[in-house]
Amino acid sequence: MARIHYTPFQSVRALQGELNRFFEASASGCNAHRMATELPLKVDILENENQVILQADVPGLEQKDIRINVENGLLTISGERRQEEEQKSAGMHRQERAFGQFSRTFRLPNVTDLDNIRASCKNGELQVILPKREEAKAREIPVTVH
Repeated sequence: MARIHYTPFQSVRALQGELNRFFEASASGCNAHRMATELPLKVDILENENQVILQADVPGLEQKDIRINVENGLLTISGERRQEEEQKSAGMHRQERAFGQFSRTFRLPNVTDLDNIRASCKNGELQVILPKREEAKAREIPVTVH
């Protein structure tokens, strides 16, 4: 006769796992509301000796949909992706693309030349160029021999 090991909390853990899966599935069905207020903004940050470059994915957005602000050493990229009216009335079967507002804030390096920050958008990619101040750039100091 085989012995069966019984753990009293095993069924409770199984029930908890089922409830978690149920609520995750329910939340993904109404996930559009959550995503409408918390759109992710994916960013790459590159640096060379002259500047720091932020590259962000903003597919389908126009210049009027994006705002960039600099205040107190912080750079904030924000905006809104709007849903077209045709799509709302077209009998949508599935909607995976999120619509709504987004915002992301970055602390600027101390070496940033705040007066010469530039931004451009091309092919769904926002590029923000943060030039470095001249005095912050690396330079070689000559050594003199006496």
